[in-house]
Amino acid sequence: MADKNWKRHERATAARLGGKRTPINGRGCEADVAHAWLAIECKSKRVLPAWLRGALKQAKQAAGTALKLPVAVLHQERTAHKHDLVVIQMSDFEEWFMGEAQEADEHGGR
Repeated sequence: MADKNWKRHERATAARLGGKRTPINGRGCEADVAHAWLAIECKSKRVLPAWLRGALKQAKQAAGTALKLPVAVLHQERTAHKHDLVVIQMSDFEEWFMGEAQEADEHGGR
């Protein structure tokens, strides 16, 4: 029997970010991917909202060729801004954060 889409997503994420997929254990208190410095929860949807992809595209265009990290900040009205979500494209996250983390691991950091 073939893996479900969500399992494939968890495995792919673990491989990309240097973690290990955590099998379902029924407790619900562990992240989907075990990692040294990230708590990774994976969600897979058939289609992501166009407005969300559009926001990231806009941030990418605004960053241009400058060394700026494109992010979309999502706010739910009538909630504190400390609960806002910061969304970043996987390739940008890897470029900005994973090389540093891997170097830190090699030198005894994090």
